[in-house]
Amino acid sequence: MANHKSAIKRIRQSEARKLRNRYYAKTMRNAVRDLRKMTDKAAATEQHKKVSSMLDKLPRKNVISKNKASKLKSKLALYINKLG
Repeated sequence: MANHKSAIKRIRQSEARKLRNRYYAKTMRNAVRDLRKMTDKAAATEQHKKVSSMLDKLPRKNVISKNKASKLKSKLALYINKLG
């Protein structure tokens, strides 16, 4: 157990950040999964705008890396372009 006040506060902060990051990551995974299930190109294009915006924000919050975000956006764009 921590002996210093600053260490106790740091533990509290890291726990709160862990929960917040887990929420952001799970929300992102669900959004990507839902987009991949779509078969209508128009609806998928609209959803892609929202998901891309989310993927742009997550690297700034250090939830995922910038490369992972760009890779996911690229793969989703390829998927939408293949829809008929």
